[in-house]
This record gives sequence, structure tokens and C-alpha cells, in this order.
Amino acid sequence: MSKRDYYEVLGTSKGASAEEIKKAYRKKAKELHPDRNADNPDAENQFKEVNEAYDVLKDADKKAAYDRFGHAAFEGGMGGGPRPGGGYGGQGDFASAFSDVFDDLFGDFMGGRQGGGGRRATRGSDLRYNLRVTLEEAYSGLQKTINVPTSVTCNSCNGTGAEGGSEPATCPTCSGLGKVRAQQGFFTVERTCPTCHGAGHTIKNPCKSCHGQGRIEKDRALSVNIPAGVETGTRIRLAGEGEAGMRGGPSGDLYIFIEVTQHQIFDREGVNLHCRVPVSMTTAAMGGDIEVPTIDGGRSRVKIPAGSQSGRQMRLRGKGMPALRGNMSGDMYIELAVETPVNLTSRQKELLHEFEALSAENNPESSNFFSKVKHFWDGMKG
Repeated sequence: MSKRDYYEVLGTSKGASAEEIKKAYRKKAKELHPDRNADNPDAENQFKEVNEAYDVLKDADKKAAYDRFGHAAFEGGMGGGPRPGGGYGGQGDFASAFSDVFDDLFGDFMGGRQGGGGRRATRGSDLRYNLRVTLEEAYSGLQKTINVPTSVTCNSCNGTGAEGGSEPATCPTCSGLGKVRAQQGFFTVERTCPTCHGAGHTIKNPCKSCHGQGRIEKDRALSVNIPAGVETGTRIRLAGEGEAGMRGGPSGDLYIFIEVTQHQIFDREGVNLHCRVPVSMTTAAMGGDIEVPTIDGGRSRVKIPAGSQSGRQMRLRGKGMPALRGNMSGDMYIELAVETPVNLTSRQKELLHEFEALSAENNPESSNFFSKVKHFWDGMKG
């Protein structure tokens, strides 16, 4: 059976460019791959036919020979092209053809192809620092100096990892690529180079300070600006203040996570503050003025209406926390806690009994409740 025209096999024209040929091959290879055509017994032969065509047309010299002489250009094993009888010149040629498309598809994801001897710079890791601040500090903001244990560029070798400023040598195993290829059946598999571990180079005389790493462990003192209004969970990013990169790569970032400690007086809810204030029974009954603290260290006078009950709230506008973004501030809510006196003297108890006898009509909530209770019990009896 005579071979089909290679251009026809790929579904492209004779005047197609190299990019058009590669695009056509990639489409056909995906379409006819045996793994995707288990129910088609001819898929494997068609797949090999497509790879045979591409192996010739991707090479400028082979393509020129084929355009001039057709399949006869490669008969008798000449020209390094497909061999007669088998339909395709061995797995090695197929692997070469398919790896071109594999690189094209996944090269960027795998880090791209780099020229021999190129040094692979690696970005440093990001670091996290947990910082506790008080509620007062979160209210006003502050400038704080922190000590961060991190990796910094080695000054002795300027980050190269080589002693005396010498340049690292290109890895002889991978020729600086940082990866090696191994053929497995139809496919060429790439693995990290075992000699340089992906670095692309080897160091004959490692730096004594960093032992060839190009960076050393060191504590750094950093001045951090904590803006007013931060709350637990706020994250501050310091670009380039993380771990130093490997082999001259950029540094990572430092992320500072804020935790605002619990306050002994105020409870925070977003930008609002809550303060529970105890008041005496007489003040709650007759009314009066009390002084309450504010988060800025000041004092505010609050008027307690006569007859106030426990749980009553009053709002002080603008006395809460500043918003992290914007010029507004929250409010402060005062919650009254009417305090019952304890450890009464005999005279105090006598006066309270007398007061209770005279104030039966002055407790509307109590009267209303027990009236409902009586109605409930009467209903149960009926």
C-alpha cells in the first residue's frame, strides 16, 4: 500500500509554514492518540503515520527533500528519515517529534527551556510574622520594630554560593538545563537533574560562610508602620522583606498578621466598642450622671434616665474605633448593669422592706408579669 502524502496526513497545504505544520500536528496528535481511541483499532497506525509525517515536515532539510522528491527522498534508509517496512523510523524519532510539541504545550508551566549554562534564579519564600497589639495601640496606630529570623544574601559570595567570587560551573549532566530527559516508550519524560538538583550548575569551591547556598540565616530588625484601626486578622504585606532568593533570585514578601489582645474594659465589634457599666439601684431608679472611660484615655459624662433597667444601652457617637480605610469612626455603646446591694445591715433591710411596701405600684413590669402568671395558672385549673 502506497504512503499518503505527508501534507494530506497532517491536513495542511504544501506551502504551510513551520508554525502551521506544528499546529496541524498538535491537533492530529490529540485527535488520534491511542489512549483516546480505545475503540478504534486503526488509531495507533494513524497516530504513527501522523508522527512520521511531522518528523519529516518539521525539519527544513527533510521538508525540502520531500517537496522535491516525495517519499523517494527517504527510501533505502537515506536522509535519516522514516525507514521502509515499519512505516516509521523507530521510537527515538517519534519521541523527538512528540517532545517538540510537549515542550510547546507545557514548556512555560515547567519553567521554560533555558540555554546551556544559564543560572536558575529562585524566588525566596514568603514569611509570616504574628504581631500582638493592644486595643489602645490599634486605636491610635504605632511604629513598631520587630526582629524577623530570615535568610539574607550572603555577603561573602554575593549570593553565588562560590568561594572567592568565582562563578559556578555549568552542570555537565544537564548542560545547564536543570533537567534531564529519559525515554519511556513513545514518550520522553523530563526529570530534575540528579547532579545539580535543578540548579543548572555545580559549585566546585562552596563559600565557607553559606556552604554554597548563597544565603545565610540572620535576624533582621524591621520598622513596621501599624495603621490605626487594625483588628485581629488584618494582614500587612512588606514587599521584598521575606526570605532571600537563591542564586540571585528576588526576595519573597513578609506578611504580618495582627492579633488585637482582649481589653479589660471594652469589647470590640468591628469599629464599635461596648462597655458594661454598673450603676447603683438608687441611681437607676432616680436617674443621675456617671463618668465612663473612652478608648482615647478620656472621660465622657453620661446622663442616666430615671427608671433605667439593666441592659439599657446608650450610644456615644464617634467614640469607637477608627475605620482602617476612611476617615470615619465607630460609636461606643454603654450598657447599664443595675447592681443589687449585698451584705445589708439590719437598718438597710428595714428600710428596703418599708420601701417595697410603698412601691408596689411603681414596678409595672413586675406587676404585668405576675398578672400573666396568675392568668396562666387559672387557665390550667380550668
